[in-house]
Amino acid sequence: MPQKLTAQGTSRSVRTKDWKIHYHEAGEGHPLLLLHGSGPGATGWSNFGPNLTALADRFRVIAPDMPGWGDSDPVESARRDHVDAALQLLDALGIEKAALIGNSMGGLTAIKFAALHPDRISHLVAMGAGAPGPAVLAPGGGLSEGLKILVRACEDPSPEAMRALVDVMTYDSAFATDELIRQRSEAARKRPDHLVNFLSGFPRGIAASTIEEVESIRTPTLLLHGRDDRVMYPEGSLRLLSLIPDSRLVLINRCGHWLQLEHADEFNRLVADFVTAR
Repeated sequence: MPQKLTAQGTSRSVRTKDWKIHYHEAGEGHPLLLLHGSGPGATGWSNFGPNLTALADRFRVIAPDMPGWGDSDPVESARRDHVDAALQLLDALGIEKAALIGNSMGGLTAIKFAALHPDRISHLVAMGAGAPGPAVLAPGGGLSEGLKILVRACEDPSPEAMRALVDVMTYDSAFATDELIRQRSEAARKRPDHLVNFLSGFPRGIAASTIEEVESIRTPTLLLHGRDDRVMYPEGSLRLLSLIPDSRLVLINRCGHWLQLEHADEFNRLVADFVTAR
């Protein structure tokens, strides 16, 4: 049984060409770059902390705070380019090729990265990510229920707003513990500059791929989605499945937007098996 990792024990930072990026690292082997989602209090650790111990038993796992989040440099939305930031991070850490695993905003970054830098990515795993093209089955027009609550929590990162955010991100309300609410609220209020920058021009600065870019992806791809996701509807992953030739989709029942937390054991197994087998 691997020893449980801590945020403090895995904390690192590096200066890339343009940014100071804080990240968590553990393990040895093929590198996995875990890219977190958006929202107040989001960090590499808050999104993937419970997964690091299991995955680090077989891989070199790196979970950064992307520029504009956590303890990394702030960035205005007009300058935010997480695809380039991920490339700079790989360069700074001396990593030639890695598996990119992204949740929500991080999934969009990983998809765009696979289209633009196919020689630097070995595997693509996208969870709860959107897709280009018109919505057919999902509600159309404006932000989803979850994104509306996310924006309100950025405007007011109080414990009450954070409880509503955690509730809409998950299927099981048991995940909205007092400790998690406190941690997310404190992390968000610690960096008001990040919140202001994120809201200015939202959703500008979040990676978006064209249909042509997604169709060009030849990287082995695993798509994961919660059937009860109220933030990014499952139809997005169905569209990605139809566009990426070498892809497969796992749709999980009784699961919201935070699949890697609500179904951590299954997420860890699916990712480890996929990277090892391919």
